[in-house]
Amino acid sequence: MAKAETVSKTIKVTLVRSPIGYPKPQKATVRALGLRRMNQMVEHVDSPALRGMLTKVIHLIRIEEQVRT
Repeated sequence: MAKAETVSKTIKVTLVRSPIGYPKPQKATVRALGLRRMNQMVEHVDSPALRGMLTKVIHLIRIEEQVRT
């Protein structure tokens, strides 16, 4: 029997606005996503926990979704 290929969805997250002047929990979320500088891009594997983090700081970031086989 052949194994089913797992399709992992990755998300590219880019910091487009500075978290300066926003509440500490939002700054902490940006740091936890691995974003340190403006226009820095990081890739994460899609998960419900990640989606929750992204919705908290959606006004500071840009999101690009990718499907990888």
